[in-house]
Amino acid sequence: MPTHASNKEAFYSYSIDDSLEAGLSLLGHEVKSIKSGQVSLKGAYVTIRNGEAFLRNAHIGKYKHATNLEGYNETRERKLLLHKQEIHKLQNQTHEKGTALIPLELYTKKRNIKLKIGIGRGKKQFDKREALKKKEIKRKLERTIRTRI
Repeated sequence: MPTHASNKEAFYSYSIDDSLEAGLSLLGHEVKSIKSGQVSLKGAYVTIRNGEAFLRNAHIGKYKHATNLEGYNETRERKLLLHKQEIHKLQNQTHEKGTALIPLELYTKKRNIKLKIGIGRGKKQFDKREALKKKEIKRKLERTIRTRI
């Protein structure tokens, strides 16, 4: 299950409560482009409209060996393949104030490309600073343990 893209900024800006796996409706050259590593989830988000979920603002570059790609929009809206119950669950959870649907990582599972969606609550600035302090303390502890052995 190789990961093609991950959204590291999401874990810094949001506290992730729950996650869900979704399929993506892609074009053929987009699949090849993702597998060659020309994808970014930075700034991407998920919206729900008319009972359907969409991935917005995810950048999938042009496949360099494809022809006739004039007018191709690299950040176009892509439909997520979810069951109606899953979409309804996501919609109910995002009605709360401060929650958002964030794409966490893009990976392949067997032959399909999957997107891991997180239901997150935005962190305040002091929460972000506290998380950085904990991370730094953990690094120092690991460094001292490694040097003593």
